Amino acid sequence: MVVKNVDKLKELYEIDDYLWIEETVKLLKGKRFDELDLENLIEELEDLGSEKRHKVESLLEQIIRHFLLLEYWHYEYDRNYRHWQAEIVGFRTQLNRRMTTNFYNYLEKNLAKIYRQARKYVQAKSGLDTFPQDCPYSLSQLLHEDWLITN
Repeated sequence: MVVKNVDKLKELYEIDDYLWIEETVKLLKGKRFDELDLENLIEELEDLGSEKRHKVESLLEQIIRHFLLLEYWHYEYDRNYRHWQAEIVGFRTQLNRRMTTNFYNYLEKNLAKIYRQARKYVQAKSGLDTFPQDCPYSLSQLLHEDWLITN
């Protein structure tokens, strides 16, 4: 199905956004830029960027959560430390696969906020209030594949 005008493409977006994506890709590959539904294309690209940013933020929060549990929840350490370490390894791998300079800068700028969210979660999970108020880790430590795991 080839959509020949912008209005039909806009209608398609409301009915079946995946088919709209397929048609938009065809138009882009064919360099038929004048037929693009730019309004929805811009919205989709903005959403895609937000989703990617949210994903890296979420992965970093997971890493912080597990470091806090590993370092501060002494009562559960023997039972869970291998699980927490494995989770850190897995989340680091996923995050480092997605890392770009732009995402690194974003995470660096928002580390305090991400830490607060992680701290709130581990407090609720553990019932402890012994976690540091401020993030005790640098972003480079959190991303380094062996930092604190092998110590």
